[in-house]
Amino acid sequence: MRGRVADPPVPTCSLPPCGGGVGWGVLAPPRGFGNDAAMTPPSRNLGDVFAQHRAADRVAVVDLYDAAGPREIGFADLNAGCDAAGRGMLRAGLKPGDRIGILALNRVEFLETLFGAMRAGLVPVMINVKLPAPQVQYIVADSGARIVFCDPDLRRLCAPDTRCVVFDGDGADGYAAFRDPGPLDSFVPGPRDVAEQPYTSGSTGRPKGVLLGHHGQCWMIDALVESRDLTAEDCGVISAPLYHKNALLAVKSALAAGGRVVLLARFDARQYIDAIGRYRLTMLTGVPTMYALMLQQEALLDATDLSSVRAMSMGSAPASEVLLDTLQARFPQARINLNYGITEGGPVLLSWKHPKGLPRPRTTVGYPLEGVEVRLTGGPDENEGTLHTRNPGVMLGYHNLPEETARVLSEDGWLDTGDILRRDADGWFYFVGRGDDMFVTGGENIYPGDVETMLERHPDVMQAVVVPAPNALKAHVPHAFIVKRQGSALTEAEVKSHALANAPAYAHPRRVFFIEELPLAGTNKIDRKRLKELAAEAAEADGTA
Repeated sequence: MRGRVADPPVPTCSLPPCGGGVGWGVLAPPRGFGNDAAMTPPSRNLGDVFAQHRAADRVAVVDLYDAAGPREIGFADLNAGCDAAGRGMLRAGLKPGDRIGILALNRVEFLETLFGAMRAGLVPVMINVKLPAPQVQYIVADSGARIVFCDPDLRRLCAPDTRCVVFDGDGADGYAAFRDPGPLDSFVPGPRDVAEQPYTSGSTGRPKGVLLGHHGQCWMIDALVESRDLTAEDCGVISAPLYHKNALLAVKSALAAGGRVVLLARFDARQYIDAIGRYRLTMLTGVPTMYALMLQQEALLDATDLSSVRAMSMGSAPASEVLLDTLQARFPQARINLNYGITEGGPVLLSWKHPKGLPRPRTTVGYPLEGVEVRLTGGPDENEGTLHTRNPGVMLGYHNLPEETARVLSEDGWLDTGDILRRDADGWFYFVGRGDDMFVTGGENIYPGDVETMLERHPDVMQAVVVPAPNALKAHVPHAFIVKRQGSALTEAEVKSHALANAPAYAHPRRVFFIEELPLAGTNKIDRKRLKELAAEAAEADGTA
């Protein structure tokens, strides 16, 4: 096996693969304690996440990249594909620590490249396919990616001089020619070796590369497999993009448990529902808007056997009572779980379970996973405020941004998430909002998440998003964008009356806009930037800006 470049040779050792049980491995030292790392045993390689199942005689991935020609890939073939991709990278002259980019829709080759790179000691950089060319090229340059693996129609987003390996491509630059079949001895990482480098969305500036370590991410997968009771009998669907933390964690944890993964190239409500019945899915994952779009397909849902679904997870945005009620009615056997996570912070911090076995409140985002330390700061008391966390999965830092790293990550390993949460008497946490989303109206602080939750308590509101609109008198005032329950005749006046009756007057939306669906950004989060632009245009037209 290969050790890190410039390190003394690492002795061969028998370490269990990721998914081999919670408690293996060691806690990576906090930032600034590098001398201790030399005394710590090697970590597991994240690329070996499903190694204990690699000889299993069952399907690992159903690839629906080409919906007309589904591909079923067994664990043995997936394992061989990962090894072949990693061997090709080494044959191409890449060395441990080098970066490679992945710019593609969801497909099995994405997974082969991802896991193969990590097995070879390289660092995959997952790139948002919805970014414009300048931002894609910035990420490639910032990360120093030596090669970008991409779909044929996405090659155009890269600079002309970028070396690309094209999935489905012919000739020397094609993926088939690049692969080098044969077994690969996985790189043995140290406790602070980087496994992967996702980039933040860049909604408030340029995207930042997040350095996630092998040890921390293996710990994360172990914790998810245990806390979500995942088994080889489970089959999950992945329609969120694989460059996003939610999809990546869902794939890794499902494969670590020996289960199946159904990969959709991108979200399509009808294809998603069809997959539930066709593949007897047990685990669904998505964001509220995706579920809301799925619920609009009433005839198809009526015609589909949904009884296999035992769990539905939802993240990246709060969910309304109306949405949860409608989902529960459609999937009566399923447990619906709201999730909370942040790329830099674990990513997942909270479990679906309470250690005392207490029933889970409907709108909680969970209880801290074992091994996760949390504290709330800057709020009215110790049970509300900005969430800080320390756990093995916290990022090692931002790529080439030491000042930004120091701003959010303390020397003793505490990360400032920037998110505001609330904790109840039983220790369950509830998401309030992003600190960055807070705005001031007439001297009063408004947290959009609080206003959205209040609006979504109305029985005719499926989803609500509140953003600031410029105002000549108060600097900003709230505007609301609402998706109504199907068949509802809800009016703007009724929404305002509901708000005035259930929240401080300064928090009620001055304008209400009804839309069919909320716009999503590239990471499947609600595109608040676009909604702010629409609110500003409305204020300008009203003469109130």
